[in-house]
Amino acid sequence: MNNRLAQLLLVFSFLCITVTTLGQNKKFKVVLDPGHGGKDSGTNHSSNVEKDIVLAVALETGKILEKNKDIEVIYTRDKDVFVEVKQRSVIANDKGGNVFVSIHCNGVDGNAAYGTETYVMGLSKNKSNLDVAKKENSVIMMEDDYKTKYAGFDPKAPESIIGLTLIQEDYIHQSIDLASRVQDGFTYDLKRKNRGVKQGPFWVLHGAFMPSILIELGFVSNKDEGAYLSSKKGQKELAESIAKGIIEYKNAYYGGDATLNLSSSSETTTSSKPTQTKTEKSKENKESTKEVKTVKGVIFKVQIAASSRVLELKPKNFNGLANVTMEKAGKINKYFYGQTANYNEAKKRLEEAKAKGHNSSFIVAYKDGKSISVEEALK
Repeated sequence: MNNRLAQLLLVFSFLCITVTTLGQNKKFKVVLDPGHGGKDSGTNHSSNVEKDIVLAVALETGKILEKNKDIEVIYTRDKDVFVEVKQRSVIANDKGGNVFVSIHCNGVDGNAAYGTETYVMGLSKNKSNLDVAKKENSVIMMEDDYKTKYAGFDPKAPESIIGLTLIQEDYIHQSIDLASRVQDGFTYDLKRKNRGVKQGPFWVLHGAFMPSILIELGFVSNKDEGAYLSSKKGQKELAESIAKGIIEYKNAYYGGDATLNLSSSSETTTSSKPTQTKTEKSKENKESTKEVKTVKGVIFKVQIAASSRVLELKPKNFNGLANVTMEKAGKINKYFYGQTANYNEAKKRLEEAKAKGHNSSFIVAYKDGKSISVEEALK
């Protein structure tokens, strides 16, 4: 009970700090976390070394993102050093990150498995999901005094993290959206095999108080995919795809006109073809409907939170916001501020919600009672 109370107090303190920080700094902060490093080489097969691959991809991703003046990149490591698992989320929280992206590679016995997958924090009974989490969490045992630092958590039984999932519940919707955008880039732009967006009990994700994802770039154990992951071309393509997903997410939730600027690329890659991105299409759609403020048959709402907890719909529970509604989605309760058929009005409500401290708020759209993307609503 004391541990849970301490966790809740820590979350509350962090939220207060975050609100203050975001008020002072308008930049969108991306925390890139290249997994493993130093004495922990990750999964290795032949000459394909996970810690080297993920560092190269993270640095290239950061280089692309930093071309946008309204994006700041923070690395948990930018060289070959060992960083404790718990310290990675501490860095993300201390720097006031808006998203946390942990980058890894898969590896198994045998050559058959291949493809990309992206995880969000969650409990899963799926054996393969638990196996991946077990492998990534096992690095904890390399740390000094890990049994004290991670009291109550057994890296060999990742489901023991069950009491620590509360913190990430508020960000699950945004985490899934970010993961989906990244995974779509791998699938449709790079034509990599899609192993899906999944949930898993990863320690590195549970401690980050922001939308968080863990990317498995592919299998170093697969001969062809391992060679691709270790190649400059493969690393560049994967970095561009990750950056594109992050930029699309940033523009959708935080506004602005950040772009995927690849003008300085010295080689042509699959993802740098002059195809129109989802963000560009969305921007075009918005511009073409500037005079059409109301979208027929569509309702816009501002989602301010998602949690398994049931809160009374009183302004005091939502930093003074009135007209808050709740909608059940499985075991999660989603909380919304206002509803309107006018998209411009929804944008005003979004600003109001953020001004009250709900900095992770975003606009959602419904048609005939079913959830659709805002991009689709504005077509």
